[in-house]
Amino acid sequence: MIRQLSIRHFAIIEELHIDFSHGFHALTGETGAGKSILIDALGLVMGGRASADFVRHGKEKAEIEAVFDCEPSEQLSALFEEQGLELEEGSLWIRREMMANGKSSCRVNGRLVTLGTLKQIGSHLIDIHGQHEYQKLNQIDMHLEWIDQYGGNELLTTRTEYQENYEKYIQIERKLAKLNQDEREWVQRIDLLEYQLREIQDTQLILGEDDELETECRKLANTEKLMTHVSRSYRCLYGEQRGLDFLYQASSELASVADIDPKLQVLHEQLLSVTDQLDEMIREMSHYQDVLDFDPKRLAEAQERAHHIGQLKRKYGETIPDIFTYQEMISSELSELLNRDEYRDDLEKNRDEYKEKLLVLASHITQLRKKAAGKLEVEMERELGDLHMRSTLFRVHFNEDENSQTRLTGTGQDVVEFQIAPNLGEPLRPLAKIASGGEMSRIMLALTCIFADVSQVDTLIFDEVDTGVSGRAAQAIAEKIAYIARRCQVLCVTHLPQVACMADHHYGISKQSSETSTRTKINRLDHSDRVLELARMLGGVEVTDKTKDHAMEMIRLANVVKEKI
Repeated sequence: MIRQLSIRHFAIIEELHIDFSHGFHALTGETGAGKSILIDALGLVMGGRASADFVRHGKEKAEIEAVFDCEPSEQLSALFEEQGLELEEGSLWIRREMMANGKSSCRVNGRLVTLGTLKQIGSHLIDIHGQHEYQKLNQIDMHLEWIDQYGGNELLTTRTEYQENYEKYIQIERKLAKLNQDEREWVQRIDLLEYQLREIQDTQLILGEDDELETECRKLANTEKLMTHVSRSYRCLYGEQRGLDFLYQASSELASVADIDPKLQVLHEQLLSVTDQLDEMIREMSHYQDVLDFDPKRLAEAQERAHHIGQLKRKYGETIPDIFTYQEMISSELSELLNRDEYRDDLEKNRDEYKEKLLVLASHITQLRKKAAGKLEVEMERELGDLHMRSTLFRVHFNEDENSQTRLTGTGQDVVEFQIAPNLGEPLRPLAKIASGGEMSRIMLALTCIFADVSQVDTLIFDEVDTGVSGRAAQAIAEKIAYIARRCQVLCVTHLPQVACMADHHYGISKQSSETSTRTKINRLDHSDRVLELARMLGGVEVTDKTKDHAMEMIRLANVVKEKI
């Protein structure tokens, strides 16, 4: 669960520090006070995309820090190990920084991580449910995802196996489609590959010869310069200047007195060694001069060969090993094209084998989904009954037609859609077409309640999920959120006093303006402040004794209800 949240220079928030606990936290305040900004900050902690617009005007950067008490799940532990991260005494610290120039950074326990990694970690820590979640209810694809998540490990494991085989099946289909292209394109492709392969093979490349040719061309092009300087060096040592003779004379002088002082004997031996090495070098120079010869024909051949290899590099790879790799690739493709019928037969055989396996897996997935759907229908109707939608029928409709048994998609064979009948005697219809805003709120809350255990997330955030409800429905939503808060930490942004009074911890969010700036503040409300806030929510701008009495009565009754949950 989230234990602390610190925010600096974020939008209209100058600086905030909030401590959280277990249970139900209500966040209330006037419209525009900054409640949504607080949710935006938590979204960034989860790996949301940052923007320079988040940085408070006139500041260089915005900072968000969150500390979590965390006992990682198996999946989160594996992610931490993969990223080289460690938990320090069960604590997890996340920091986001957004610069005014648009740059941003993410840190987990002090280590820089990518946004993708932070998003993966955040998905195990916090689950945010806001009004935009209603859009997911309108997306039929999401209905299938919910069913699969609800189905548990067996369904998810089978689906993963299916998807791995489906990807291989699709790759084979693509190869077959490529083989079945227009005959003219096929012939043109063979001609091109044969030309390229012949050009590479005829060159008879040798590994490393490009470097050797470069050295040889440089040597042949500078033969005169080489001869001049090597000859001068030779004469210095063995020619007119006879440097070697001076070394021999020096050695002889030392030999005459070496028996007198042992140190001179050592110097004499060292000088002899140097003389021998120099003598060997002189012979090497003499041989170099003898074989050094300007050969314009060989220079032209070497330059032409180097130029030809350079042309191959421009076409087929930056290095000779790259060219060899390309040669192997086109040789394999050419073989497939020249033996197209045989290759097609092999592909079709593999495709049929994968298709048969996929149909078996897809059928099993459908069975598991229908089993999960039946259980979800029962749970949803029970949860909706708690939310004052007792007469509502909820069904998971499988769109089955004559092609259902042979259809293969990335998720199996099924197309499912949530349907409801809100009132007795009405037919089932697609959820997205007939549910009102208040019904959507309660359906989403019912799903959240059911999936709270499945997701294994310790913190749930509800951002005005009570929109469009009032009266007894609002009370039912409040009790349901309080029930969820017995199992995990809940943060709830709300405008309803029926919801706020059920909270274990109540925070008031306000906006303060001066002549030069606007700031958002958040305070944890004690009992008296909480009564005033609930009275404001009940009565609007003017707080009266009656609204305060009503607020105190709501808190008292809420405590009675929570004791029974």
